Amino acid sequence: MPEPEKKTFIRKIRSFVRREGRLTRGQQRGLEKIWPLFGIEHDSGLLDLDEIFARSAPRILEIGFGNGASLAEQARQHPENDYLGIEVHRPGVGNLLQVIERDGLSNIRVMQEDAVEILRDQIPLDSLDKVQLFFPDPWHKKKHHKRRIVQPEFAALLHERLKQGGVFHMATDWQHYAEYMLEIMNAAPGYKNISETNDYVPRPDSRPMTKFEKRGHRLGHGVWDLMFEKG
Repeated sequence: MPEPEKKTFIRKIRSFVRREGRLTRGQQRGLEKIWPLFGIEHDSGLLDLDEIFARSAPRILEIGFGNGASLAEQARQHPENDYLGIEVHRPGVGNLLQVIERDGLSNIRVMQEDAVEILRDQIPLDSLDKVQLFFPDPWHKKKHHKRRIVQPEFAALLHERLKQGGVFHMATDWQHYAEYMLEIMNAAPGYKNISETNDYVPRPDSRPMTKFEKRGHRLGHGVWDLMFEKG
């Protein structure tokens, strides 16, 4: 009998919990009025990114963009790139949509769903130049480490969606999580650590420093950046 087709296994454990406060009027307006222009619904169809952005350009996917400040800053600084942001929390999505309208940013699109499901269902193979994961939930307790988004299966899923030479860029302010991600990614097939010392890289200019991070630096907190290239 023929060997069955091999499929990438994606675990059902979610890496997030929806903790949503009340929406501001501006955030609500963003979700109602601006989403139809810049939002992309989650379904089972592959995205045609050239059609969505009406051009062919480098494509950067950011997972968990928070309030969207960093992603919007990147889009302002690099109009030559296209950015696709994924965030599960409605206030953050509504906030970014407001900024997109206010600043006239045509190179951002937004999705609101589990990033694993979007990657699996809608992102074409070999289509992304970079994937960004900045300050994900570290899930501190050992019994919750299975909820961390960076896992071997997740690294394999990203590898299939990155172009040859594409980069997975992670950042965290929790040293233990940095060490955990480093261990996972060093063991992941098909990746090369960009770090000259085979661990962490200095913060690249492509990642804007947030107010939260600046405050952390003043208090002596560290931030660790990791960058792995698809070989």
